[in-house]
Amino acid sequence: MTTVQTPAGRAVRVDWAGLGWAFLFFWYFSGVTQALIQFTGTAGFTGFRQAFLLSSLWLIPLLLFPARARLLAALIGVPLWLCSLAAFGYFLIYGQEFSQSVIFILFESNVSEGSEYLAQYFAWWMVPVFLAYGLGAWLLWRKIRPVYLPRQAAVLASVVLFTVSLGYPALRQYLKQGDLHEAFEHFTARLEPATPWQLLVGYQQYRSQLANMQDLLDGASKIAPLTALQDAHAGQPATLVLVIGESTNRQRMSLYGYPRETTPELDKLRSQLQLFDNVVTPRPYTIEALQQVLTFADQQHPDDYLRTPSLIRLMKQAGYRTYWITNQQTMTKRNTMLTTFSKEADEQVYLNNNREQNARQYDGDVLEPFAKVLADGAPRKFIVVHLLGTHMSYQYRYPPEFERFTDRSGAPAHVTDAQLPTYNSYDNAVLYNDFVVSSLIKRFAATDPNGFLLYLSDHGEAVFDAPKPEVLGRNEAAPTSPMYTIPFMLWQAPKWQGQDYSFARQRPYSSANFIHTWADMAGLRFAELDPSKSLVNAQFKVRPLLIGNPQQPQNLIDFSLIKPKAAQLDVASQGVDEVKRPL
Repeated sequence: MTTVQTPAGRAVRVDWAGLGWAFLFFWYFSGVTQALIQFTGTAGFTGFRQAFLLSSLWLIPLLLFPARARLLAALIGVPLWLCSLAAFGYFLIYGQEFSQSVIFILFESNVSEGSEYLAQYFAWWMVPVFLAYGLGAWLLWRKIRPVYLPRQAAVLASVVLFTVSLGYPALRQYLKQGDLHEAFEHFTARLEPATPWQLLVGYQQYRSQLANMQDLLDGASKIAPLTALQDAHAGQPATLVLVIGESTNRQRMSLYGYPRETTPELDKLRSQLQLFDNVVTPRPYTIEALQQVLTFADQQHPDDYLRTPSLIRLMKQAGYRTYWITNQQTMTKRNTMLTTFSKEADEQVYLNNNREQNARQYDGDVLEPFAKVLADGAPRKFIVVHLLGTHMSYQYRYPPEFERFTDRSGAPAHVTDAQLPTYNSYDNAVLYNDFVVSSLIKRFAATDPNGFLLYLSDHGEAVFDAPKPEVLGRNEAAPTSPMYTIPFMLWQAPKWQGQDYSFARQRPYSSANFIHTWADMAGLRFAELDPSKSLVNAQFKVRPLLIGNPQQPQNLIDFSLIKPKAAQLDVASQGVDEVKRPL
């Protein structure tokens, strides 16, 4: 205990142990789950820290009304316990952190589907675990006792606790964002790791993103279908698969000449694959890139994704049953556009409901639902598989058995000791991505299909690569080639009346025009198709590979002017004006 003086000069002892037990009681409802997340390495430290700070908020009533401490703790603790069961139980079952994406899945599922999930995942050990969890809360509650402070000291302590838990973070976000709405969104995101905000904030975000998605879907439903659509394979059973990778730079794949063996399984399939060596993405960000990849939008017409049919709608119009299997997050502010694309499909499988993108999530989870869709009796199927790929944080993208690169063997000399762990973890992520993509190809081939599988990444990633070895991540304002160079490969089944596209292997191509290439490969023709934008068409026309923000067209540049490694050109050092090209 510590002795403090009241304004009247009377000495009062502070029961720090009692205060500690009270804090531990309130922390328990968020902290147990966050501790499990930390122990298993599922996500970073941010959630644990936020839960710790926010738990102090509940001490305020006990400090202001100490005589009723145990009653107040019970009145607050029971709702916290009930709310915490969702996050605690979800982590036990799925090994993921609860988020608004989970709420989206719950509301999208019917009673029958919910019963199937419970039957599939319920295990006997959950009953004693939940009982033990409740018993722990009860035992901590029994430790609650009054902590008396002088009235002024209690009020001051309450103000400090409120400031630390809510006041300062809210003010900081307002000063940082400069916009009340943006500040509120960032502030509520800080609340989400803790109970009961997981449910309250998650539901609020779900409703907000659902409204945005519904507006997009309503707009898409009013878009006219493609004109005079013809299908060279009409009436034939067919299965076409599009695999979308994430953050994978082809320069780090041995399939494309990287010295480390990061794609051993695809290397073995090399004779069955058609590789395209000169494909780049228009944007280094997932949503912005796929708005063009999956629609008729491009760098000159970036908003056409709102006015033209998507690839999903194209395939549905051609008579295909459509499926979307994703290991990306669903209902977040950034990913609502992707979920909108997925909702256009006939069936969806959502696998990643983590609150944070930087959480442990393996793409191997897509293999089982992919096999189920392949077994579906629909004669004509179009399947999109969206991977999490090699997205940051790289160490969360592969299981321990794929941690093959751990030293300097095969690493470039310019990689520093501090950079090496991250550099190696990215290569390990590419190695696991190789396993997933090759497994998709093998499972598809095993069904003796009539069709093809095409794999490309949404964008690349700079991970201490030359010519700017200090750069990590993606920055549109300071572009380097690894951010834009993407793998682009095709596997065709023997039954499919495909072609040899080796003549197009070196063609410079932007995935902004992907929908024209896909339609061409699929044998689809319509008035809106531009053969000159198809990578594999005889009428193909070389165009500038425009990168940059199309909302600022004066800043668009031609990727071909960003020299490859051999030239060791530092674009930023020469100034942006030197790499601009008139449109």
